[in-house]
Amino acid sequence: MFQIITDACCDLPADLLDKYKVAYIPMFVELEGKEYRDDLGKTFDDAWFLDQLKENKHPNTSQINVGRYMEFLEPYAKKSIPVLYVSFSSGLSGSYESSLNAIKSLQEKYPDFDITSFDTKTASLGQGMLVMEASRLQKEGKTLKETVQWLDKYKTYLRSWFTVDDLKHLIHGGRVSKAQAAIGELLSIKPILNVDKKGQLQNVDKVHGRKKALQRMVKETITGVDLSIVNHFYVAYSGDRKAVDKVIQQLKQYYPKTPITYYPLGPTISSHTGYGCIAVFSMGS
Repeated sequence: MFQIITDACCDLPADLLDKYKVAYIPMFVELEGKEYRDDLGKTFDDAWFLDQLKENKHPNTSQINVGRYMEFLEPYAKKSIPVLYVSFSSGLSGSYESSLNAIKSLQEKYPDFDITSFDTKTASLGQGMLVMEASRLQKEGKTLKETVQWLDKYKTYLRSWFTVDDLKHLIHGGRVSKAQAAIGELLSIKPILNVDKKGQLQNVDKVHGRKKALQRMVKETITGVDLSIVNHFYVAYSGDRKAVDKVIQQLKQYYPKTPITYYPLGPTISSHTGYGCIAVFSMGS
């Protein structure tokens, strides 16, 4: 048996991970000089944080450093417990690289420590989907190696579609310029984004109005969807429940029997998307 570990960027609730015995490494968010622990809703006040985003405050996030990884992983190394770490995208953070450096140091001290750090090349519930599939495979009796092989094959099938309602946080993160944002706000332009093969967020298109943006995400999701891989849709959101309901209703028009799981974006991810982000994740051909 091996231990599955992930980090707070998976946006799965802490109680769900506890249920499936998946361990997780918290992230940290800094706002107005104070640091907050993103522990997937265990103690973090999500409602308060959403209010801060609505007031256009801009939190900062930091990657997990080598020291934190070593501190978290060493108890498993000491007990010779094999580990699969399902990591946040290397295209969006340096955390994955830090995990590799931590593993190298730990294996010098514990040569028999069997651990794989897996770069999901995705974020939020895209990462969460892969965590849940890893847990499913483990329960079915797959080995660590077999689980990694499945994840490595199918992570390239994972499709992520995002839109945001407010461009200010994309300006803060360098995704759009102030001039582009000013024009976008004036004309009610909403960006359509996804995650590319390098695991980086990219602007794909822009549409006029929130309603069309949500419809476009659903259209892109169902185009080429392959539910034979994972018969499930995942929807993440930061505050706009009405928009989530609309997206779910549209998905159910096409796939009424397919389960749809929806959870709030955690503070680490929503720090970069702002209030009103909607993201849809699925497997595609």
